[in-house]
Parts: sequence; C-alpha cells; structure tokens
Amino acid sequence: MRKPNFLVFVTDQQRADWLGCYGHPVVKTPNIDALAARGTRFDEFHTAMPVCMPNRASLLTGRYPSVHGLRHNGCVLSERANTFVDVLAAGGYRTAAIGKSHLQPFTDLPPKGRPAFETGPIAEAWKPETSTYNQEQPASYADDTPYAVDTPYYGYQHVEMVTGHGDRCGGHYGQWFRRTHPNWKALHDPANALPHNYTCPQAYRTPVPESSYPTAWIGERAAAWIDQQKSAEEPFFAFVSFPDPHHPFNPPGRYWSMYDPEQFEVSLPYDAHRNPPPPLRHMREKWERQEVEATSQAAFYADDQALREAMALTAGMITMIDDEIGKVLGALDASGQADNTVVIFTSDHGDYLGDFNLLLKGCVPTRALTRVPFIWAEPKASQAKTCTALASTIDISSTVLDRAGLRPFWGMQGRSLKDCIEVGSAAEGTPRDALLVEHHDGGPRMGFEKAARVRCLLTNRWRLTLYKDQDWGELYDRESDPGETFNLWESPKHATIRAELTERLAQEMINTMEESPRADLLA
Repeated sequence: MRKPNFLVFVTDQQRADWLGCYGHPVVKTPNIDALAARGTRFDEFHTAMPVCMPNRASLLTGRYPSVHGLRHNGCVLSERANTFVDVLAAGGYRTAAIGKSHLQPFTDLPPKGRPAFETGPIAEAWKPETSTYNQEQPASYADDTPYAVDTPYYGYQHVEMVTGHGDRCGGHYGQWFRRTHPNWKALHDPANALPHNYTCPQAYRTPVPESSYPTAWIGERAAAWIDQQKSAEEPFFAFVSFPDPHHPFNPPGRYWSMYDPEQFEVSLPYDAHRNPPPPLRHMREKWERQEVEATSQAAFYADDQALREAMALTAGMITMIDDEIGKVLGALDASGQADNTVVIFTSDHGDYLGDFNLLLKGCVPTRALTRVPFIWAEPKASQAKTCTALASTIDISSTVLDRAGLRPFWGMQGRSLKDCIEVGSAAEGTPRDALLVEHHDGGPRMGFEKAARVRCLLTNRWRLTLYKDQDWGELYDRESDPGETFNLWESPKHATIRAELTERLAQEMINTMEESPRADLLA
C-alpha cells in the first residue's frame, strides 16, 4: 500500500483564534475553514517556544529548544541535527520546502554563540562545526543567478527559499523579484509607499503588486511543485511556509483595505488585568513616557486605534494566505494526488495582537502567543472533529512519522497525536495532562535587566509561569479566568496549587533531558 503524501502549511506569527474555524467573527478564511470542516481541529495546541526560529526547529526535530540548541532568534539549527524530514527522505519520500525556513539567520552577522568557540581552550559543550550557515543569509542571494542551496537541507531535497518578512523578502523570491521587475528598487523604496492615514507603527502600504508579493509567489511555486509530482511513484512531503501575517503590517493591493479597523475591538485591554505582572506594568509605563522600543521586533504597547488598525491589516494578510492555500489545494486536486494526501495547517507562534494593549511577541507567555492553530485533514475525510487534548509543536513530527509508518529517531520528545485525530476528542487518545512551554529571550526586554529565561506549565485548568531569578511569577485559573486577568501567584488560597504545579513543572523539565545518543548498556 502506498504511503500517504503530506502537505504542510505554516504561517508566521498567527494566533489560533484568528481563523473563521476557530471562531473569529470577522476574518475570512474559507479554504482553511474547509480543511477544519473535514478534519480534526485542535483547540489546545501550543508552541514549544513562542518565537520563530526555536519553534520551527522544534517542529523539525520533535525536540525542545533547550535540547536541540536553537534557543533564540539569531542562532542556528546545528548541521548535526537529525529532523523528521530526514527520516521521511530515508523512507522514500520526495521532500520540499517552499517559503520561509528560518533555521539559520537572515542577516550577514555571524550566528550567535559561534564566536565563543574562539575563546578559551574549550568554551562550549559542543564542538565547532564546519558549516558556514550561510544558506539563508543575504550574501548568498546577492546576484540574480538562482542560489543553489546545499541539499539535503535539514532533510529537504528541494528548496525554494524566502527570507525576511513584509514586501521586501529575500532568498530565491528576492532573486526572482529583481529579475522580473526592472523597477524593483523603486518598488522597495520607502519613499514610494502608497498614501494612507493609519497611525499604527509598522503599518506600510506597499506599492508591490498582489501578484508579486511573497505570499503569492509561495503559492505559485508550491502549486507548480505539486503539479510536477502528479506522475511520480514516490510519496511526497511538502512544507509550504508563509512569512505573513508577521509584521510589518503591509498587505498588498485589495488586501490592505479589505477590512476596516472599526470592524475590530480590543476585547482584552490592559485595564482588564486586575494585578498586572511587572512586564505588563513596564510596557504600560514606557508607553506613558512615550518611549519607543529599540528594535522593530520587540513587543510594544499601543493605543486602541493603532491596535484596531493592526488587526485590520493582519486580517488582510491572513485572507491573502487563505486565498493562496486555496490555489495550492486546487493544484493538489488537479494533480490527482488529493485522495492520498494528508493536509496540515499550523503556525510557528502567535501575536499579542491587542491583548493587554500589546502587539508582536514577548516573554510573557499568554495564550495569544503560545496557542496556535493545528488542523489535520485526512484524505477523503468528511467529518469535522475537535480535539481539546493538550498538544505541542514537538508532536507534529511524531504524528507524521506514525502516519507514514516510519520509526522516529532516538531523542525525539514529541508524542503521536494519531489517536486524538482518529477519535476527535480529549476523552481518548490524550497524550498528556500537562504541557511545557519554554522561552529564552535574546536580550533584555519588557523591563528585565537580563534576557528572560522562562518556563511555563499548562494544564487543562492552570497556567503556571516561572521567571529565572525573579521573586514573582504567574498563576492563572484558566477555567474561571480564561483571559488570564487575575494573577493568583500571591493568593494564600492557592499556595498548595502553586506548590503542586511547581513540582510538576520540575518533573516536566527533567523529562526534557537530552537522551541522545542512546547507551547500549546501562551502567
């Protein structure tokens, strides 16, 4: 019997509740909703870490960032790391990555950590590596000749790379854009931005046409690659990854004005929190002092009008992605492969997107950041299922390999969700009753004097968060307080719960210990 194909769609910085099938009242996502209507939608699916690079590496390796080593943006996933895509390729699959990879830095700066190898006799537990890790750096795509990525690239045999975000992405897309648009410099010149009256920081009305925007290019290239597989005998795995709806907020063409800011509301404002933890208070006070964040990647506080504008533009980017997913699924149908293809949709992490008046992402792991969509649609399935079991990005690799009938490598920490998918509930097939979320910030932000180190424990009822070297933490009753607006950390009534959850968090952290390589004999 032929093994199933897998078509995986990944968006960038999209919280779970910003899809029609997850209950959003405004944003239109008919193609993604159609997948949920015939597949299994997970309601409590969370990231291993709510930051781009670490969580993408967790998706590929099935391991937590503290174990696979890509702990914050700017690092690399080691060339020594096995991925589940390697397993698929070894098992006879044709593998492709089209779009954003982000397993190596987008800048020409050296990866963080590597200079440490040059200091002291032995500075790191891991030896230096031979790779230059330049596969996603701008210099590799500086001219117009398509750059040949060294393959296999973390298991991918075919790679069409998109680096960066917004309308000026690089990689193979950037090379294509320069070759096909003689006026590309003018299109990328901020002086030629189209006029608008939005006040939201990072709101930018791009002159780049819809058909030339990175989202459209990824959709076209993915559809073309799938079309090429229609007569192939081997099964395929395609990873189609969009850089949106990550900021800047710049949907092209009609998608800019598709939604009106007045259609959206700030449903969880800062004032809704009864006792905000120090990072939230810091962000509010910084805004009151009219201080601007040093980097465009850092979370920031904004007024309600700016938040509604960001929401409207984010909705436009999401709907554009949905349209391109529809085109790729149309190509899948035309190829004759749909009846043997599992389609998966998820995101690498969320966005505060207005919660407590914040935008972007930071070290406070609210549901807006950690909870992401996860939809698994089996071929020929016709019934919508909803699973409320706690699940994680690290589980995707184990689930795909289980469905493909291939053994995972030793050291994977995820658990197969196959039973959850088949049953479609939390009553049976539940892989766990508690879930760990990590966070390692790349620098001091949100009022921390040092880069934050965070561990979060989620259960069906509670969220406990510990911050390294801090005498405060967070404890929320998600059952009675789904918005997480009353911190019970100091509550005497909850002292026993806090202690029990802290012990459980310690157990979960012990369980993430590196177990590879496996010893043949136990001492």
